Amino acid sequence: MSAGENSLPPEAADALAAVVALRRLADQLEDAAVEQAMRAGWSWPQVSEALGVTRQAVHKKHAKRLIAAGVKLRRRGDERV
Repeated sequence: MSAGENSLPPEAADALAAVVALRRLADQLEDAAVEQAMRAGWSWPQVSEALGVTRQAVHKKHAKRLIAAGVKLRRRGDERV
């Protein structure tokens, strides 16, 4: 990488604030994508594989929020019709 590519803002506080903003945006994008996938009938293993995490991790992070949003979650053994 050259010195000008991907350089951080001159102030450390600005750089760190940018990191925080990007993490929040990434979390929002993940929440929306997981909800969309689950509403489309994806299983926890499918979502976890797509995200590169364990099924348990994705379930722990998203299940309560999805239930509160009225998303019907698939259970093990549920057949998709």
